[in-house]
Amino acid sequence: MRIVVKVGTSTLAHPTGLLNIRHMESLCKVLSDIKNAGNEVILVSSGAIGMGVGKLSLKARPSEMSAKQAAAAVGQCELMYTYDKLFSEYNHVVGQILVTKSDIQKEERKQNFINTLFKLLEFDALPIINENDTVATEEIAIGDNDTLAAQVAEAAEAELLVLLSDIDGLFTADPRNDPNAQLIPGVYEITPNIIALGGGQGSSLGTGGMATKLHAAEIAVEAGCDMIIANGKDPTVLYDILDGKPVGTRFYGKRG
Repeated sequence: MRIVVKVGTSTLAHPTGLLNIRHMESLCKVLSDIKNAGNEVILVSSGAIGMGVGKLSLKARPSEMSAKQAAAAVGQCELMYTYDKLFSEYNHVVGQILVTKSDIQKEERKQNFINTLFKLLEFDALPIINENDTVATEEIAIGDNDTLAAQVAEAAEAELLVLLSDIDGLFTADPRNDPNAQLIPGVYEITPNIIALGGGQGSSLGTGGMATKLHAAEIAVEAGCDMIIANGKDPTVLYDILDGKPVGTRFYGKRG
């Protein structure tokens, strides 16, 4: 199986912005094991700006674009250094791809991106993809890595996209405000009622929320790719997902 896994800032970092070492070590171990089992794994990783905030000892995520880009420049170094170190412990080589909106939307550049992605898979490397926050300016610029992950899954012709975040899935209402909110285990059609369940922004260090995840689901299912929203606090949940156990909310891709 070719699987795209997206991890949010809340999974990789503490609220301080500093690296959550336990989570990151567990994530790399599980992904390495999944790859060892014969699956092709593509990782879409948030966290550059959030880690830069922690590394620079800033009090909060900056609002000024140049400050966001500076934080990303610092944070991306630490992010990739850590991934390279951890995956190397399990004998896996990683390759970094930083993309901007035009790399995905302009046909020639998109093809170059796809060519690089497939060549990394052919070389048995593990691609790690993030938006190029140091130069992107359009809402830094794809806007969120949920959308990016869906676009990557589409380009890679992946069978499964997993969004790991700090939420358990899609609920009938906001579980933080409504104690009667129920988890929706499966979505076979993304209707206006489903879209209406999308909330606002996610964590203070990230940019995503349920609305961006539902937008990602629209892209993925249209491409025939299943998508799952699951809680990333314990990355071993990926084993349950690949074993076909009910985890989070699964959006079923359209089958031709």
